[in-house]
Amino acid sequence: MQTGMHTDTERCVRAVRSKDARFDGWFFTAVLTTRIYCRPSCPVVPPKPGNMTFYPSAAACQQAGFRACKRCRPDTSPGSPEWNRRADLTARAMRLIADGVVDREGIPGLAARLGYSTRQVERQLLAELGAGPLALARAQRAQTARLLIETTPLPMADIAFAAGFASVRTFNDTVREVYALSPSELRSRAPRNRPARTTAGAAPGTAPSASPGALTLRLPFRAPLNPDNLFGHLAATAVPGVEEWRDGAYRRTLRLPYGHGIVALTPNPDHVACRLTLSDLRDLTVAISRCRRLLDLDADPTAIDDQLRADPLFAPLVDKAPGRRVPRTVDEEEFAVRAVLGQQVSTAAARTHAARLVAAHGDPVDDPEGGLTHLFPSTGALAAVDPETLAMPRTRRTTFTTLVARLADGSVGLGVESDWAETRARLLGLPGFGPWTADVIAMRALGDPDAFLPTDLGIRRAAAELGLPSTPAALTARAAAWRPWRAYAVQYLWATDDHPINFLPV
Repeated sequence: MQTGMHTDTERCVRAVRSKDARFDGWFFTAVLTTRIYCRPSCPVVPPKPGNMTFYPSAAACQQAGFRACKRCRPDTSPGSPEWNRRADLTARAMRLIADGVVDREGIPGLAARLGYSTRQVERQLLAELGAGPLALARAQRAQTARLLIETTPLPMADIAFAAGFASVRTFNDTVREVYALSPSELRSRAPRNRPARTTAGAAPGTAPSASPGALTLRLPFRAPLNPDNLFGHLAATAVPGVEEWRDGAYRRTLRLPYGHGIVALTPNPDHVACRLTLSDLRDLTVAISRCRRLLDLDADPTAIDDQLRADPLFAPLVDKAPGRRVPRTVDEEEFAVRAVLGQQVSTAAARTHAARLVAAHGDPVDDPEGGLTHLFPSTGALAAVDPETLAMPRTRRTTFTTLVARLADGSVGLGVESDWAETRARLLGLPGFGPWTADVIAMRALGDPDAFLPTDLGIRRAAAELGLPSTPAALTARAAAWRPWRAYAVQYLWATDDHPINFLPV
């Protein structure tokens, strides 16, 4: 088990006194005299150190009887970077809980996905986070409920079930317990005529949406964030019909547990504006979680950049444009399919191949605000495709059909709960899968922050220009100093060559 920052009392007190927003989400401050818990950057006068105690999660604070601060809204902090950089049981469980698995499948479903008993999962989460899976899911439901209460005119009964509560009574009791306000009092206090605090998860001051069912939210992040490579990469590789860049926003369709959605993500200096249109509001929590994951918004850029700056040849890249993120995905299986389609062809050719599959086998959607037409095809639909209809070389056709068959029957899993090393080994066992394909899937689909692409031509060219070793073996040896953030080093190296993403290796 790893020890969290909340156990380092002196460091936590220093962060609270300095109101350092970088630590929001790393730990929570509970005040013994007021029974209120806050984020480290709360603007109120810090309490005396003797009156502070620290917890690793909002759920742990709530379970200990503390209420969320009405001013800093600690329950809507950016997520802890721990769950993105780690691959152990706790981190995998937290990623699944954020994806709504406990609400849909219960603790037995969570444990089954992780390959452990329910007792083992509960014991591990309680030991490290001070709360079990039910309490963590409950805290997430409370946050979703608050978001809907403050940003929509929906009736409270609809909000209760959309947020995942089993009954209106449980919804009322939980909201009152967590926020010390009833749902109707929360709605009446929502500041509808002024901008929301950046670090809040939603924008209560949002104007009415143009489309029925559309919600406009603010996604917080730890500064700095460099949006160029992040949104530029997504726009450059966008599959027509599924993704587009329109009016300064990256837009795409989403396949979700209860239905589908369309999201528009717009970078801003202090937040990412997120406009969601959902066919079923029960998918709200999952949609937000996947958008945050897509943009890598829970990363800790200070820790990452400091590690990379320690290499004197790398430091100028970081200083020039700090805060680069790894563009990830909202659908791991979709990304794996697209990675195969992009083997040894240009970006334009890969987009063309994907667009043909989308038009022929994707589920149609209606997008009155743009040009999105389909959901990316499910692996079940792709597994039923006649291989002879695929316009690609026979060897890549075999790679494609084998991958979708393994994804469809579950023998290869690419969910957020996946073990990174085990999944990479399974991918390498498939025909046509080399290190580049397995590692780019590990980096962008599985979220491994240490995935590295030493055979990538753009990486080797950038390394040579910087005076770094350019052969794969020598570059891998030099990159040991960048661990565990080699995936972020890839983003900085790609940026030196404008990352054309052409002619990708296998």
